[in-house]
Amino acid sequence: MSLRASSTRRRSRMDILRPTLIRIGGRVYRKNVIQEQAYQHEEEDDFCAGPGDCADEPCDAFVVEETEKGFQCRMEVPSLLYKYIIGKKGETKKKLETETRTSISIPKLGVEGEIVITGQHRSGVISARTRIDVLLDSFRKKQPFTHFLSLALNQPTIQEKFLQFKEEVLEKCSKDHGVSSSLFQNPAKLHLTLGTLVLLNEQEIQKACDLLQQCKEDFVDQIAGGKPLTVEVVGVEYMNDDPAMTDILYAKVRMKDGSDRLQVIADQLVERFVASGLMLKEWDRVKLHATVMNTLFRKDPSAEERNNTMTGKSSFKERESFNGRNILKLFENFYFGEVQLDSVQLSQRFSSDASGYYATSGQLVF
Repeated sequence: MSLRASSTRRRSRMDILRPTLIRIGGRVYRKNVIQEQAYQHEEEDDFCAGPGDCADEPCDAFVVEETEKGFQCRMEVPSLLYKYIIGKKGETKKKLETETRTSISIPKLGVEGEIVITGQHRSGVISARTRIDVLLDSFRKKQPFTHFLSLALNQPTIQEKFLQFKEEVLEKCSKDHGVSSSLFQNPAKLHLTLGTLVLLNEQEIQKACDLLQQCKEDFVDQIAGGKPLTVEVVGVEYMNDDPAMTDILYAKVRMKDGSDRLQVIADQLVERFVASGLMLKEWDRVKLHATVMNTLFRKDPSAEERNNTMTGKSSFKERESFNGRNILKLFENFYFGEVQLDSVQLSQRFSSDASGYYATSGQLVF
C-alpha cells in the first residue's frame, strides 16, 4: 500500500470519528463526509443531525404544521440556492426524500417562493428541514459577499488629506519595492467596514434593513446620544507579520473624546447581525480601520477585501506585496482629519452612487 493511500484512509477514519461540527440556530450538527463525485465544481456533502438535536424530537426552531395527510413545513430559500437542494440530476433531493420519507416541493429555478416539505411523520419532516438547513448553511458560506455594513469616511476634508498622503507616499517611498499609485483606495470610497453579508434576494435585504432600524431603537440612539459621533482618522498600520511584505495598509480611527462609543456600537451591531444569521462571526471585536492601500487594487481598482477566509477563493497568490517599512515610519502619525459620523450604511458591493460612494440598500441614522 502506498503512503498516500494509507494517509488518505487514516484521514477518512478521522473524518468519521471526528466529523466537522456546524452550529445553526443555537444547535450543533455533525457533517458527514461521503465520497461522491462533485458536479460543477461544487461539493456534494451529506449531513446528519447530531445527538440530542431536533431530528428525533419536537423542534422550536421552525414551525411544523399538521395537515389532513400528515405534516408539512415551509421554508424561505433564495432561488440561487435551489440547485444545492436539487443536486446533479435531482440526486440530492431524491436522497433527502428517500431517507426522510418526505416530499420536497421546490419552485422553478429563478422564481422566488417557499420550499414545502410534506410527510406522514413529523419526525421525518423535521429531519428533512434540519438537513436542508445544514446543507444550505454550508453552501451559503461559499458565496461571495454582496453587501457590507459601512461608515463613510469620504467627506471632502478627509479626501483632501488622503490625496496629500498619497502624493507624499509616492514622493518619498516610490522606490520601495512594490509601491505604486495603483495601490491606493478611491478617495470617494473611503470607509470603515463593520461586517460583510451575503444577501441573495430582496427579502433578505429587507430583513437586514429592518434589523438596522431595530438596532437603532434598541441601543444605537442611547449610546450615540441622538447626535453624530466625532472621530479622528490618525496614523497607519498593517495587519500581517512582516511590514516588508505588506498587502493592506489601514488608517486608524478613534473617537475624538477618547470614549469607546463607536467600538461599542460596532460590536453590538455585528453581534445582532450574527445572531440573526445574516452575518458570519469573524472576530471577537470589530477592528476600526479604513483601507488606504491594498495590493488587490493593482489589477482591479474596485476590488474589495473580505477578511473571512472561509468564503470564496483566495486572491493572495496573485498579489504582489509592497515594502511598507518606510511608509509606516514616515506616516505613523499622519493626520487624515476629523469627521462627523451620523449613519451606518448597508452598502452594495461593486457599486457607486452619485457621490462616488457605494450605493446604499438601507441605513441607520444616529
